[in-house]
Amino acid sequence: MQRSTSKALFELLSSMRFAISLLTVLAIASVIGTVVKQNEPFNAYLNQFGPFWFPIFEKLGLYAVYNAGWFLVILAFLVISTSLCILRQSAPMLREMRSFREHAREVSLQQFAHRAELPGGLPTAEAQARVTAYLAHSGFASRIDMRPDGVLIAAKQGSAGRSGYFLAHGAIVLICIGGLLDGNLPLKLQMWLGDKHPTSGNQLIVDIPASARLDETNWSYRGNMFIPEGRSTNVAVLNVGDGILLQALPFSISLKKFHIDHYENGMPKRFASDIVVTDQASGESFAHTIEVNRPLEYRGVSIYQASFDDGGSLLKIAGRNMLTGAAMPVLNIEGRVGETLQLKHPRFSYALELTGFTPFNVEDMGERAPSQDDGIAGLTRHLGSGARTGDDRRDFRNIGPSFTFKLRDEAGQAREFKNYMLPIQVDGRWYLYTGTRASQAEAFRFLRLPVDEDGRIDTWFAIRDLVFDPSQRQRLAIRFAQASLNEHQQRSDTHARLIETAVNTLALFGERGYESIGTFIEKSIPPAERERAAEVFVRILQGIVWEAWQLAREQAGMTPVSIDEARAAYLRDTMAALSDSLFYDAPLYLQLTGYEQVQATVLQVTRSPGKPLVYIGSLLLVLGVFAMLYIRERRLFVLLKHDGNGLVTMSSNRKAIDVDETFERHVSALRALLDPAAGAADATLRGH
Repeated sequence: MQRSTSKALFELLSSMRFAISLLTVLAIASVIGTVVKQNEPFNAYLNQFGPFWFPIFEKLGLYAVYNAGWFLVILAFLVISTSLCILRQSAPMLREMRSFREHAREVSLQQFAHRAELPGGLPTAEAQARVTAYLAHSGFASRIDMRPDGVLIAAKQGSAGRSGYFLAHGAIVLICIGGLLDGNLPLKLQMWLGDKHPTSGNQLIVDIPASARLDETNWSYRGNMFIPEGRSTNVAVLNVGDGILLQALPFSISLKKFHIDHYENGMPKRFASDIVVTDQASGESFAHTIEVNRPLEYRGVSIYQASFDDGGSLLKIAGRNMLTGAAMPVLNIEGRVGETLQLKHPRFSYALELTGFTPFNVEDMGERAPSQDDGIAGLTRHLGSGARTGDDRRDFRNIGPSFTFKLRDEAGQAREFKNYMLPIQVDGRWYLYTGTRASQAEAFRFLRLPVDEDGRIDTWFAIRDLVFDPSQRQRLAIRFAQASLNEHQQRSDTHARLIETAVNTLALFGERGYESIGTFIEKSIPPAERERAAEVFVRILQGIVWEAWQLAREQAGMTPVSIDEARAAYLRDTMAALSDSLFYDAPLYLQLTGYEQVQATVLQVTRSPGKPLVYIGSLLLVLGVFAMLYIRERRLFVLLKHDGNGLVTMSSNRKAIDVDETFERHVSALRALLDPAAGAADATLRGH
């Protein structure tokens, strides 16, 4: 029973169907590994796939397919299966390559699809000599079997085509072994044996424990090096799940200068790093420039230009009040990207974490054509870029610098923000954009703050301070009433009622903006009168905000302005932004006013001992496929009998269009050779 089980297991592992099944699974996994960007931080995947699919894909190992345990196991089984398949087929295939089948019986030859009768009349010895010479001239190797009734000449050519089987299958074995060596298999073994453990990435390098450090003798790895200008490092960071490992390198790299060129629309065209490599053992150094697709090979390690990042730029920030109540002076803040600053105030206490800075942001600012859902036009909107009709006008533009930061409260809860430095034009009007989100799994929700005619945000904040300051409500209401009523009305009860209404409207608006006004209308106004009431509230708010604008100009020593179409649009934008700002969830709006940029390069370092095996395997695979497709094995059998009868047959390992033509050509030549009336064999051979 044990022997039959072992035999069945051997039959399974060495079967071609099993190997093809494994190849199919690997092909599907490779497609997933191509579609899903590999070895990114887990937060990026959480943001991309959401909280439902993220843990499922994580369990399946789709974020690092080529390093996943199941992928390496399948790869190992494919090596075993293909090797056993080669071992199983080698002996019979080698025998078949060496065999001439010269002992084939006449009955078997009669069963061939390609067979023909040959004329007699020549002595057997002479006929044998002529046929043997012809076969040798035609590229056949032959062997003769003398029989009582005659002689069988068995010939073959193209047996080397069967070597393509060994080359192709051996190539698969080499490529898979190379994949195992480059698939972090040594690292997987160290982690499975409990020697190495990933650690969290939010700590200093000096604090990372030895269990998360790999020495220079590690066989294979793929990691990233983050190097700011003027700095150096000799370790690479390997992302393992939601943690990291540190890989020691036999050299250190320092970044002298990072270069980046842009197209006219602001998109990056070229980036390169001027680096100095210093050997750890000898102390020798040399300079080199690494560009995209132009890696550096040194000490068995390949160094690629992967990306770039901020290296600790100095940011100059103006903190503007976003709280309701009394106005606060503008806070001047300076800090470098990566630093954490403390924001202390009687009304709030936050830790400001400066997480990133981008000097350029290329966005599509083109106008979109109105969506059409009917017919072909509706279908086209869902097709790829190759099927676009040109209705969508794309306009990629650099909209300027931005920076990201987190505000962390005393309870440790953080909210992330992204603020743009320059105003952005939308529908002919200009806004400063500030985005906020509670976690990286969410998309940023942007608040648009309108800028005035001079491109400044000061006017909007001055209006906001007045509108949301309870001590200013009476003052604004009186100004609004005076501007809305004539002299006679100002001396009547209408004046007092209008002031009271304006104060109440400001108080209501100061709670939750338009939302609180809408709630008040739904609860207090009959349905038939709600639309008219909403219009009245909006007109009152417009008048109050207009007076706040005029008052702000007076306090700044500026002359009053008159209403026109552009200022009316600014007034509407201001009111919308005032309402939305009540949901900003931050005490300050941090406006980027200046910066001193420090660039950093991101280099990818890899050690791939399996790469030569993959190259050799790829070459063998090409040779093997070429041999199997273009080297055709053909066998020719010529039976010459003493009674004057003859038979010629031919077999081929593959059916091809020219097999019939080739057989007819050989039959015609042999008949001419064996015809007693024909000339000498030499003359015949020369004719062929």
